Amino acid sequence: MQTKIGIIGGSGLYQLDSLQNPEWVSVSTPWGEPSDQILTGVLDGVPMAFLPRHGRGHVHAPSDVPYRANIDALKRLGVTDVISVSACGSFREEMAPGDFVIVDQFIDRTRGRASSFFGSGCVAHVSLAHPTCPRLSAACAQAARDAGVTVHEGGTYLAMEGPQFSTLAESRLYREVWGCDVIGMTNMPEAKLAREAELCYASVAMVTDYDCWHPDHDQVDVAQVIATLGGNAAHARALVAGLPALVGADRAPCPHGCDRALEHAIMTAPDKRDPALIARLDAVAGRVL
Repeated sequence: MQTKIGIIGGSGLYQLDSLQNPEWVSVSTPWGEPSDQILTGVLDGVPMAFLPRHGRGHVHAPSDVPYRANIDALKRLGVTDVISVSACGSFREEMAPGDFVIVDQFIDRTRGRASSFFGSGCVAHVSLAHPTCPRLSAACAQAARDAGVTVHEGGTYLAMEGPQFSTLAESRLYREVWGCDVIGMTNMPEAKLAREAELCYASVAMVTDYDCWHPDHDQVDVAQVIATLGGNAAHARALVAGLPALVGADRAPCPHGCDRALEHAIMTAPDKRDPALIARLDAVAGRVL
């Protein structure tokens, strides 16, 4: 099987300039239209697909990102490995603005977002004990180091609804009581949907600020965030440039089972499944259905 790397770019990362034979393509899905067209091409012999999560020009708020359509579209294009790149706030002094955190756990505080491809008519339960792929995460960490970025391997990402930033009480709760490391608005339900679609998923959180817990920062300064985003985006592009050599063009089955997540997940008996829902699941679950 050939590797195809999908990059979901967050705030500040709306374009990749290093692809060979670049082409913006439109992909329609049963879950609606994705955030934008998808930029396809080749990088060092490995096919790539780049999707700006908020759309070019940042037109989608975190709560309005069409997460299901985005993951379905990448799956339809043959993507095997998804790297999420997103801006985040930090709850740790040592995770400073400009650093990258390779996330390995999530706490989901979003609400009202469609978080599954499955439901009445086809019920499925996938494991999220380890919601990111260790193999792919290790490649991202190495690519970030090679790009000259300070990297923290492992961290818990608090996914908040937004679009407002945290209150001071919330920030203290997430940091001091729940033990979270970074906070953002977009990795959930994205990580859940990637697992349901049997895609390896890694999360690269780019620190822009200290949220509002930090006594020397008081509150999130949007001007500072935007200034930090520029440097982070340049480092993110350098990280992406190093991924093909680390991930490789030839893809073996994921040693952690990400690409087999649905193997025993579907509970609904075949004769009880809703044909309309089954038709919508053709890309994400066609292998097992």
